[in-house]
Amino acid sequence: MSLSRRKFLKQLGVVTLSGLACSYPLFIERYLLETNYYKIPVPNLPAHFHGLRIVHLSDFHYGLLQPLAFVKHAIDHANSLNPDLIVCTGDYVHSQRTTDEIDTVWPELLRLRAPLGVFSVLGNHDHWASTERSLHWLDKSGQGIHHKAVPVTRNGQRIWLIGAGDYWEDHRGLDKIIGDVPPLECTVVLAHNPDTADTIYNHRINLFLCGHTHGGQVRVPFWGSPVLPVRNKNYDSGLCYTATGIPVFISRGIGWAILPVRFNCLPEIAVLELVTTNANQA
Repeated sequence: MSLSRRKFLKQLGVVTLSGLACSYPLFIERYLLETNYYKIPVPNLPAHFHGLRIVHLSDFHYGLLQPLAFVKHAIDHANSLNPDLIVCTGDYVHSQRTTDEIDTVWPELLRLRAPLGVFSVLGNHDHWASTERSLHWLDKSGQGIHHKAVPVTRNGQRIWLIGAGDYWEDHRGLDKIIGDVPPLECTVVLAHNPDTADTIYNHRINLFLCGHTHGGQVRVPFWGSPVLPVRNKNYDSGLCYTATGIPVFISRGIGWAILPVRFNCLPEIAVLELVTTNANQA
């Protein structure tokens, strides 16, 4: 083999490997839906809710480069996980100023099923597409807890699911939403953006369930995510805590924003098992 031919093949190999490396985040990883299981200790959780199984879905971002087939697959898989209840924390669509994506994705979201119910709030992209149309489907679905406090009962005990508005688009004080919830009962807030956990409120909150960050979408080994669309950069993904010790769970979500890539950050369906803390048991 001549030197020039050997050099050509080497350069071809480099170009091929580079192409594969570049195409992986765009065409492969963002479709590798992962199911992750988390055990979440919840202060003040009633004994009969110990072991409650929640499937947490977030950030579908249906639209450009996010096919409906992938959304359907995620919904079918979520139903197959036998959850006690399902929560959805917003950004169901991707584009701005359009109702077409909203009217396409919501009939699929209506297929979600769980014995204790399905509970949903909106994200910033839902408002950017159309607040009016998103609220229409949220109400029609029967899943909506937008700016509401809803009790969930199990064996005579209850917890409260609190539907926060989106931090960027329609945030209201959490105390206004929680309102008449008895102060000693367990509260779980659904909030699209985890920065909501750092807003001012006086009522005791036991857990936040959030999305929005996508886990950063790109996670550089030994460094982390270059881009996190939140004020509090500690709110990345998984189980985090506020400065006052309130647990905040953040899903990596299913879709994409800014760029249609994921690297070292697979899309996920999160399965949460709520457990009582040692203090509760005592």
